[in-house]
Amino acid sequence: MQLQDKVAFVTGAGSGIGKGAAVIMAKEGAKVAILSRTEKQLKDVAAEIEDAGGEALIITGDVSDAAQMEAAVQQIVDKWGRLDIVVANAGINGVWASIEELTPEDWDTTLGINLKGTFLTIKYATPHLKKQGGAVVVVSSVNGTRMFSNTGATAYSASKAGQLAMTKMLAPELAPFKVRINCICPGWIATEIGDNTDRRGIEEIKWPVQYPAGTIPLTGKLPGTIDQTSDLILFLVSSASSHITGTELWIDGGQSLVQG
Repeated sequence: MQLQDKVAFVTGAGSGIGKGAAVIMAKEGAKVAILSRTEKQLKDVAAEIEDAGGEALIITGDVSDAAQMEAAVQQIVDKWGRLDIVVANAGINGVWASIEELTPEDWDTTLGINLKGTFLTIKYATPHLKKQGGAVVVVSSVNGTRMFSNTGATAYSASKAGQLAMTKMLAPELAPFKVRINCICPGWIATEIGDNTDRRGIEEIKWPVQYPAGTIPLTGKLPGTIDQTSDLILFLVSSASSHITGTELWIDGGQSLVQG
């Protein structure tokens, strides 16, 4: 097992990319703390982890709340005595709208969860990661890093660009402590995040470009899968990537190269 005796912390672990990361790390021997705002989802994920022979710790919390995130990390350390791996995955699409329609409250909500949440997760985990070294994976997006054609996704894209900048700033800071930090930038992945996107008048500002054969060179009209993002995250938290830090990896089937 690649992660035997390691302790991992995954935010946004109730579904999608976070759930996939939590399960695959547990199967590879890690004890996994899973955080989300929805306890029922976490119970289902924990059951899947335990059915596979792993060990899970359920934590409900809001990643944008400093006190809650500090307490979450402390709960992990109190239970298992260490922290080796962090996957900062929690995020929302938020409101996609024209700059006139997008409200300051919409902006604050998206940046609060996506960017501040990533900052708080890493901030409170860092003292524990430094003790023995470790790995951090930030889940960003093609939006805001290499693709800017989703008109209206201003707050979302800004938050994702900020995550990438944070990753690059922290890499040399944490490297002397043998803590690696990398960023994955998914394109269209088969998750439920899009179901909760609040789109307001997007058709009125969207550029009229059509891709009859699909936007993804590798798969056409088929999205990437959770298994694929899970495999990439596992690589980045394992010893297989021991000389990689401060790097962004696009997992989009080439989508951002043609749709950027």
